[in-house]
Amino acid sequence: MFRWFRRLMPREEKFFDMYGRHADTIVRGAEELRAMLNGGEAVRRHHPAVLTAEDDADVITREVVQAVRRTFVTPFDRGDIQSLISRMDDTIDQMKKSAKAIVLFEMTEFEADFQAMGDAILRCAILLREAVPLLSRISSNADRINELCEQIRRIEGEADDLHDNAVTELYRRCLPGDALRFIAAREVFDLLEKCVDRFDDAANEIEGIVVEHV
Repeated sequence: MFRWFRRLMPREEKFFDMYGRHADTIVRGAEELRAMLNGGEAVRRHHPAVLTAEDDADVITREVVQAVRRTFVTPFDRGDIQSLISRMDDTIDQMKKSAKAIVLFEMTEFEADFQAMGDAILRCAILLREAVPLLSRISSNADRINELCEQIRRIEGEADDLHDNAVTELYRRCLPGDALRFIAAREVFDLLEKCVDRFDDAANEIEGIVVEHV
């Protein structure tokens, strides 16, 4: 009965604007993180921008949570609204962890596999940015939303394979005396791979919303 009543009431559309702004910060963070992986001076130059993007995303996340509390009729269930922004925020939180680890371990040189993982993160960010606004018209956009989520899932699978192969190659490249280098590089690569995992989590959340409302 309440669900039927909600459909008759005018919806508050501001949530989609906030989701869109958050998705923009995610892409910005992914671009800056990818730039760090070019190495050299790019690490120090782009590191602060990743942290700034994460701070900006946190502000928007708080806006969403506060808006949920103040809004009577939401576009979809309140729990779904908060879960989605939380999953989205997890992606850029993980990027921040990756960027901080790179600086902590004083890494300034990156093999091609690190850059490939950075490319995967950025691709996921762009796909998520396209998918989120489509939720404003779930029924008519369901096919495209599911297609974008499936693309993220495929990238996540590719990233898993990339991770396994890269760790093996990293072990082979590191001489016995380079154990600390191996540990540091593997830690950073693990963190980068988890960024892609977080995008997969966000895609799963979006698909769940589609299933519930279509």
